[in-house]
Amino acid sequence: MTAFILRRLMALPLVLLALSLAIVGLLQTLSPAERAAAFVTNENQLRNLEAIIREKGLDQPFHVQYWNWLREVLRGNLGFSKASNQPVFETIAERFPATVELTLFSLFPILGFGIWLGTRAGLNKDRFIDQFTRVFTVITNNIPTFVLGIILLVIFYGLLGLAPGPGQVSPENQVNLIINPIPRVTGMLSIDALLAGNWAVFWDVLHHMFLPVITLSTVITAGMIKVMRSSLIEVLSQDYVRTARAKGLPERTVNLKHARRNALIPVATIGGFVVLGLLSGALFTETIFAWPGIGSWGAETATRFDVPGLLGFALLSGILTVLANLAVDIIYALIDPRVRFD
Repeated sequence: MTAFILRRLMALPLVLLALSLAIVGLLQTLSPAERAAAFVTNENQLRNLEAIIREKGLDQPFHVQYWNWLREVLRGNLGFSKASNQPVFETIAERFPATVELTLFSLFPILGFGIWLGTRAGLNKDRFIDQFTRVFTVITNNIPTFVLGIILLVIFYGLLGLAPGPGQVSPENQVNLIINPIPRVTGMLSIDALLAGNWAVFWDVLHHMFLPVITLSTVITAGMIKVMRSSLIEVLSQDYVRTARAKGLPERTVNLKHARRNALIPVATIGGFVVLGLLSGALFTETIFAWPGIGSWGAETATRFDVPGLLGFALLSGILTVLANLAVDIIYALIDPRVRFD
């Protein structure tokens, strides 16, 4: 297992190299002036694009441009993002924990409710709970994330006033955090507030997180339920399950210990892609709810044609994809002892 993990991690630089080559190569379809415009931060620079082209080497051959960019990356310089008005690396370090925080809180309802409802539907095939589950998954699976987010925001914030406004904390607590900042331990504001004993900020963050978590988790939960249900129905028809029942084992033991554990294997397989789905869904969710994470920044880099920001966001996405696939393989082996990686 250790050798397998090391091999996959060693492949990570090659994946990032291929990804960066593809992105920088696609940028070559633009003229040097169009690419230089991405580095403009004021009107004076806009009048003198030729100076930017010479400074950035945008008129050089592709391999020269790519080497110049790669050399800076290896030095830890991913460029300056005009979308966040700070270096790309600092932007990622500052905003990524907020996205992780939103993703972690969204995983609880996805795994808990998704596995539970999928199990109930599989054990009660064609009964009321199963029929309800089918209707629920069909409806929620066909609602785009951004549409659901807007609907929830309009109803619970605009009409009913039950949810707080966009953002991570209320304006009052935002001012308090500026005056008395909370020590940054994990970068996740709710966790850092809890560690610091600041209950006002902790509950405020949870309050603001409620609608984004529902938005992120609802659509993805539908897929988890469907996979769990179909997998459990298939496992319940296997010979070893019928043998366990014939031996007189309690029904609960047969269903939960023998059947559900094996039914979780396909669920573990899609687990990594669930995380990736949450991170991609964060693009829309964070933008709608003004959540200060990596997703809202990624959306802004695209709208403002922030080339350094786009490259940094793409590289981060590549790293997360490789690590998610690696985590899926590890979890798969832990659940199914028959699986071995040499």
